[in-house]
Amino acid sequence: MSAVTLVQLLAIMPLVRPRAAAFLAPLNAAMLEFGITTPARQASFLSQVGHESGQLRYVRELASGQAYEGRTDLGNTQRGDGVRFRGRGLLQVTGRANYAACGKALGLDLLAQPELLEQAVNACRSAGWFWQTKGLNALADAGDQVKVTRRINGGTNGLAERQAFFAVAQRVLT
Repeated sequence: MSAVTLVQLLAIMPLVRPRAAAFLAPLNAAMLEFGITTPARQASFLSQVGHESGQLRYVRELASGQAYEGRTDLGNTQRGDGVRFRGRGLLQVTGRANYAACGKALGLDLLAQPELLEQAVNACRSAGWFWQTKGLNALADAGDQVKVTRRINGGTNGLAERQAFFAVAQRVLT
């Protein structure tokens, strides 16, 4: 695997400059840890991360999370779970059940400290964990950005931006 360089990251996500130093090494480490090790996989991963995190600006969902209250499909069974377990990390891990699974996989007590996913290393690792768990390397290998987007987002929200990031990432990573 070739590590993504600062120049490449800035080309893919131009607005990342103030956060680039904090995220470059954790991004590369997470990609290595979770098998995101080819230019196709890296381009797909970074394009999705770029959209979902607003170019690494947001590691916590902007909405309050109130909309997730009582969502048993997310494991939100206790009062306050929607807000407590709103999207965090670069690919927005959401819901008590997902926090529990992510925390177990990463060796973090995310049920007690959900805000740990706001730290750069954990935000990157949680994104890598989510990517691997959802089988996204195979979709990236196939070049199917629409399916990758659907698996992350549940729909095609932001598809144009994701595809724009992907086009740049493909160009600079090969």
